[in-house]
Amino acid sequence: MNNPLLDFSDLPLFDRIQPEHVGPAVDSLLNEADAALESVTAADFPASWTAIAASLDVSTERLSRAWGAVSHLNSVADAPELRAAYNAALPRVTEFWTRLGADERLYAKYKAIDPATLNAEQRQAHKNAVRNFVLSGAELTGLAKERFAAIQERQAELSQKFSENALDATDAFAYYATADELAGVPADIVQSARDQAQAEGKDGHKLTLKMPSYLPVMQFAHSSALREMLYRAYSTRASDQAPQEFSKFDNSEIIQEILSLRREEAWLLGYQNFGEVSVVAKMAKSPDEVVVFLRDLARRARPYAEQDVADLRAFAARSLGLTDPQPWDYAYIGEKLKEERYSFSEQEVKQYFTAPKVLAGLFKIVETLFEVDICKDSAPVWKPGVDFYRIERAGQLVGQFYLDQPARAGKRGGAWMDDVRARWLRPDTGKLQTPVAHLVCNFAEGVGEKPALLTHDDVTTLFHEFGHGLHHLLTQISERDVSGISGVEWDAVELPSQFMENFCWEWDVLKHMTAHVETGEALPRALFDKMLAAKNFQSGMQTLRQVEFSLFDMLLHTEHDPANGLMDLLNEVRREVAVIQAPPYSRTAHTFSHIFSGGYAAGYYSYKWAEVLSADAYAAFEEHARQQQPAPGAGTNTDSAAALSTVNVEPGRKYREAILEAGGSRPAMDSFKAFRGREPSLDALLRHQGMGA
Repeated sequence: MNNPLLDFSDLPLFDRIQPEHVGPAVDSLLNEADAALESVTAADFPASWTAIAASLDVSTERLSRAWGAVSHLNSVADAPELRAAYNAALPRVTEFWTRLGADERLYAKYKAIDPATLNAEQRQAHKNAVRNFVLSGAELTGLAKERFAAIQERQAELSQKFSENALDATDAFAYYATADELAGVPADIVQSARDQAQAEGKDGHKLTLKMPSYLPVMQFAHSSALREMLYRAYSTRASDQAPQEFSKFDNSEIIQEILSLRREEAWLLGYQNFGEVSVVAKMAKSPDEVVVFLRDLARRARPYAEQDVADLRAFAARSLGLTDPQPWDYAYIGEKLKEERYSFSEQEVKQYFTAPKVLAGLFKIVETLFEVDICKDSAPVWKPGVDFYRIERAGQLVGQFYLDQPARAGKRGGAWMDDVRARWLRPDTGKLQTPVAHLVCNFAEGVGEKPALLTHDDVTTLFHEFGHGLHHLLTQISERDVSGISGVEWDAVELPSQFMENFCWEWDVLKHMTAHVETGEALPRALFDKMLAAKNFQSGMQTLRQVEFSLFDMLLHTEHDPANGLMDLLNEVRREVAVIQAPPYSRTAHTFSHIFSGGYAAGYYSYKWAEVLSADAYAAFEEHARQQQPAPGAGTNTDSAAALSTVNVEPGRKYREAILEAGGSRPAMDSFKAFRGREPSLDALLRHQGMGA
C-alpha cells in the first residue's frame, strides 16, 4: 500500500516514485493482469465486450499507467538506478503484452462477440482489436508462436538499448571552447555555455550535442573548424565512426539485429517484409503507395531544392570566401544568407519570444479556437520547472497535462507528447475518467534572471506538441481504445500537431504572444513581414531532407537485406534524393530513434503524409477568413479586424468536433472528410511551402 506505483486514486505520484518501487509494483500488477486474463478466457466467461472490459481492461489499464510512469521517468530523468530497475522489469512487461496479444483463447472470445451488440465506438475498437490480435501472432501455433514471442521480447530489449546508447553518446560529449572560438555565437548561448563550465569548475565554455547548444554554434560560429568538429561528433554519435572512447555506445549491431527480427516477424505473419506489416493499420494501402508518394514529392521539390543550394553556394563564394562549402558550413551560410536577403536573424527574432509570453499566447489561441479554458493546476512532478495545467469547458474538467520544457542531462532529446491516461467511461466504477497527457520539449533555459528565450522553431515545436496534446485531451469518445490518439492510424496522427504549426505564421497570432526580453515591446510588424518573406527559405532542401529519411526508412523495411548493413542503402537514397551529400563518416541512422526505438518503423513517411492533411485542413481556416473580408471600400482596418483572423471559433468548432473529439472512433479519412467535405489535396501543402505551380 506504500508503493506509489500502485496508487491509482488520481494522478501519478512522480515525486515519490523510486527505483525500488518498480519491481514490486510490476510483480503485483502482472499477477493481477494474469489472473484477469485467466478469468475472462475461462469457458464459462461470456463473450461480452463490457464483461471483458470490466475485468481484463481494468487490470491491464492499471499496468499500463504504472509502467507508463516508469517509462516516462526513464525518458526525462534517467539515472543508473532507475535505468537498472526499468531494464530488469522490461522483459516481464514485454512478455505479458506479447502473450496477451497472441492469446488464442482471448482472440476467440473477441471473435465471438456479436458486433450488433456494440455501439459505434465499441465496434471500431472491436474491429481494431481483432486486427491487432492477428498482427500480434494470435493465429500462430507451436514453434512459430514461441518464436514470435521471443522476437517481441528481444526487440523491446534492443530498442531500449538503442535509445540508451543514443542518449549516453549525446551526454558523453563535451567540448570546452575558448571565447575566440565562439566568435559570432549569440551572447546568451555563450553565457549559458560559460555558466555550465563554471558549474563544473572548468575553464572555457561547455558545448554539448544537445540542440540548445549544438544548433546555435552551427548557425552562428564563425569558426569553420569548430563547426566541423561538432558536426562530426554529432553525425557519428552511437556509431562505429565515433572516437574509441565512445565505442561502447555503437548501435551498429543493434540496428542489424532489429532489422533481422522485424523481417522474421513479417515472415511469420505471412507478409513479405515489415513494411507490409506496418501499413496494415495505417491510411496508406501499401509500401509501394508510400514510395510513389515520396518520390512524387521529391520530384516536385527538387527544382526548388537545387535552386536553394545554388543560392547558398553563390552567396558563400561571393560574401564569405567559401568556394567549396562543406556539410558543416551550410547552416552557417544559410543563416548569413537569410540575414542578407531578409535583413533579420534568428537571434534578433528570439529576443521577442520569451517562454512565458509564448505559452500565454498559445493558450489564448486554443481557448478561442476550441472554446475551452486553460488554467494552472497542481500535481506531483519529477523535476522543478515542470508545470501542470487543466483544460475546462463551461466549468467542467476536460483534461489535464504536464509541460516539461527545459533541456537537461538525463533527458531524452527531441520533443514528444505521451498519454498518462485516456478518457474512459470506466466499466468498474461507471465514472468518466478524464484524459491526462505529457508534453515534453528540450528548450534552452533562461540565463540569470531573464526568462527562457525560444527560437521561432522552438515556438513551432511547442505548437506541434500541443496539437498532439489537444488530440488526446479534447476527445469526447468514452471508449478507451479509440478515445483521443488511441486507434488513430499512425500516418494520420500527425495531422493535429502539424495543423497547429500554421498559427505560428499568422500576424494576428504572433503579435499577441511576443514581448522583447529587455523592453517588453511586441514583435514589430516590419520584422514579422521579413520572417514571413523568409518562411519558405530553403523549403525545397528541407522537403527533400524529410523525403530522404522517409524513403530510407521504407526501403530499409522492404527491399533491404539486413545482412548487408545499411550504409549502401542510405548512400543510394542520398544519391537519389539529397542535394547536399553527407560525408562518408556520417551515421545519422545510428541515432534515428524514431524508427529504431520510437514506433515509426516503416512509418516515418507519416510526417509528410499527415502534412498534406494538415495543410489542407488549415486551408479551411484561411478560406473562412477570406470569406469574412469586408467589401472593398468599407473602410475596415484589415490589420485589426478580428473577422480576418484564422483564429476563428466557427471553423475551430467544426475542426474540433470532426477531428479532435472523434479521436480514433472512425477511420481518419472519414474524420477528414467530415471536416473538409472531400478527400485531401496536395495543393495546399505545396502552396504553403512556396512550391505551388
